[in-house]
Amino acid sequence: MKIAIAGASGQAGSRLTAELARRGHAVTAIARNPEKIANLPGVTAVKGDVNDQAALTALWAGHEAAISSVHFTVSDPAKLIGAAKASGVGRYLVVGGAGSLEVAPGVRLVTTPTFPAQYKAEASKGAEFLDLLRQEKDLNWTFLSPSALFVAGERTGKFRLGTDQLLTAADGKSSISFEDFAVALADEIERPAHIRQRFTVGY
Repeated sequence: MKIAIAGASGQAGSRLTAELARRGHAVTAIARNPEKIANLPGVTAVKGDVNDQAALTALWAGHEAAISSVHFTVSDPAKLIGAAKASGVGRYLVVGGAGSLEVAPGVRLVTTPTFPAQYKAEASKGAEFLDLLRQEKDLNWTFLSPSALFVAGERTGKFRLGTDQLLTAADGKSSISFEDFAVALADEIERPAHIRQRFTVGY
């Protein structure tokens, strides 16, 4: 498939780029600094700005899927969604956040007293992005939330999927590696199971 990734040089974006290349897809890797993108088979590094809606629309056009892997506080979800719709991509996938996941019915993680203050702005913006997507009737969107701890690790291919509730392991930890997150999102692209839905991945 032809897949475009905005934010391809970031922590999640670089793992997604590598995972999709590993599977033989043709990847257009978009970043402000394309020289930071690894030289991989089937990957074309392109300079792009996620806040330039017209330019992003042009970069995403002609792809079967487009992925946003960008920080919520430095991007505008309306522009990203607008670019996805205008570009005519078949699917639009978002690297989401854990803050919008529920820890109890109707209670989002970001609203809990122990949620780290330094991540609150980013998490709140991610929740707003998800709420905007849920109003979209024509766009084939998918929003994948990681677990609470989203860190560099190993590609094990062993994880659990959920929907709107935060996943925790037997030891009470909620975590997923960037590498396994990339596997879960690549699986979703190849075998669509969450059209116009949010889902989550964790150990």
